[in-house]
Amino acid sequence: MSKLQKGEFVGSLDCGTTSTRFIIFDKHAEIVAQHQIEFPQYYPEPGWHEHDAVEIQESCDTCITEACNALEAGGWSKDSVKVIGITNQRETTVVWSRKTGKPLCRAIVWDDSRTKNQVVHYELMLQNKGIELEGGAVKKGAEGVKALRELTGLPLSTYFSAIKLRWMYDHNEAVRKAYEEDDLLFGTIESWLAYNLLGGVEKGIHITEVTNASRTLFMDIKTLKWSDQLLKFFGFPKRSILPKIVSSSEVVGEVAYGPLKGVPLGGLVGDQQGALVGNKCLKQGEAKCTYGTGAFLLFCTGEDIVESEHGLLSTVAYQPGPNAKPVYALEGSIAVAGSAVKWLRDSMYMISSAAEVNTLASQVPNTGGVYFVTAFSGLLAPYWDPGAAGLLIGISAYTTPCHIARATIEANAFQTRAVIESMKIDSKADLKHLKVDGGMTNGDICMEILADIGGFRVIRPHMRESTALGSALLAGSAIRLHGWDITRPETLAEVNTRGNTEFEPKLAEGERQRRWGGWQKAVERSKGWEEGIDE
Repeated sequence: MSKLQKGEFVGSLDCGTTSTRFIIFDKHAEIVAQHQIEFPQYYPEPGWHEHDAVEIQESCDTCITEACNALEAGGWSKDSVKVIGITNQRETTVVWSRKTGKPLCRAIVWDDSRTKNQVVHYELMLQNKGIELEGGAVKKGAEGVKALRELTGLPLSTYFSAIKLRWMYDHNEAVRKAYEEDDLLFGTIESWLAYNLLGGVEKGIHITEVTNASRTLFMDIKTLKWSDQLLKFFGFPKRSILPKIVSSSEVVGEVAYGPLKGVPLGGLVGDQQGALVGNKCLKQGEAKCTYGTGAFLLFCTGEDIVESEHGLLSTVAYQPGPNAKPVYALEGSIAVAGSAVKWLRDSMYMISSAAEVNTLASQVPNTGGVYFVTAFSGLLAPYWDPGAAGLLIGISAYTTPCHIARATIEANAFQTRAVIESMKIDSKADLKHLKVDGGMTNGDICMEILADIGGFRVIRPHMRESTALGSALLAGSAIRLHGWDITRPETLAEVNTRGNTEFEPKLAEGERQRRWGGWQKAVERSKGWEEGIDE
């Protein structure tokens, strides 16, 4: 066997909602080696969505091993991987035992909507009892809602981790017992993966990264620290359950086992913020949308926290180092994007592969008046209605699977436009173009429909693994690999320069507005189907 070459590469462990992959990039963001695995999804009740955290960890270990094998098969030594990063599905909530390092129950996934009653409970608490702020002042009613938003950047929703943790505590005896005995560790997926990769129960490294922490409802978005007031409000006064908050770009330890043993872990970031960095949207006013299981549009607001009056979230975009100032973003989250295509394939049997949705949709020039509000687990931004229900409306004897396929793609475009309309008002800036990535962007018809309904230019990069690339850039920046420095975008000039495909809107403005009006009517009909209170 010929001697293996030595290079300088960076690895990214990308743990999404349905699959895990490990990608090894060179300094131009060319993929040198990769491996991907789907892991099981559990839906034990309507609206419930769970993961087995051990299965996720095992899939990550396999991906790292197989990608390293592929790297060596390609003639490169695995020692070429100088640093790795992790990017992850956010809000998904994991609890495990401090003593054993084992999960106490299945993880509750970000799009799980079982916690509607908890949301109503805390909404009533805000109205009637209020939230106590630092210094002892109590804010209730509209002032309480505003105070919570100012502290966290977030509304009360089934989406965020504190509410999921509360459900676990209220409904699972093992979780409650562990909390009372000070044996409970809480975290999001990157926290769980880092804990295991860095040595598990023996080392006990319990950390979380700031963009993920900003999605828990426990962190003060201004100070980037856990808030005693929020912990008290949600009924978890013990800080010992919480991980230490670290920045998005710093070395937090070394991999403890496997083919990358001894390699530093240097970049952690939530997947949507990772895609923002991967698309190099590092300056105020730049925006991207990632279309995966859900769709997530982030608009960089620089060092300013922009408080949305129109249903968007204020969130941490990234923190480029432990002592660096954070960069913030406005975010619009759409719960259902690619998962609606999966539903057409796996539940309705209308298509045999996800790509086929494009073929079906392209056979008709429009939806024939059909609108599909894909509110499978309520509606997120900018509507925030956990009681909304999925709705197919406008069906007639004329309707075919082609119309429904096209309406599924249009639902994605309409929800993106709804988020962008809110962003334009909040940021007082127009959007000239939108950078896109994720599985759904592979279909040209999807992108043409997005440009037509949105009325803006859509830019799709050639290399679309932007989420993984974001954590790779943050990890590389932590050790200044290739001279990368996230605070100096010019140092990334040679990264991912293979070009873009652009889609211009072609639909007449009058027709665009007519369809937009139809979508808004459909959304109104889907709202408030479930009250969110136990019968």
